[in-house]
Amino acid sequence: MTVYQRYHYDIFNSTIDFQLEELNSRFSNGTVKHVKIVLYNKMKEEFLADSLMIYIERELVEDIDSDSIIDELYSTKHRRVQL
Repeated sequence: MTVYQRYHYDIFNSTIDFQLEELNSRFSNGTVKHVKIVLYNKMKEEFLADSLMIYIERELVEDIDSDSIIDELYSTKHRRVQL
């Protein structure tokens, strides 16, 4: 996890904490506990899905050479401007 991703994760957690504190002041403990569990599970699933997607994309990009893509595009069609 990069520093940038961690920063976004911390901001997201802080926002959720702030919203939960406001819920605590308005609703009973049982209701707030249920909302906390649902939000936590949703957040965890989304984070894992995003992390998996980043890992897969990273694996795919490692095998691609930018020079070969440029050569492929250059050979397929005549262009007004050289790549």
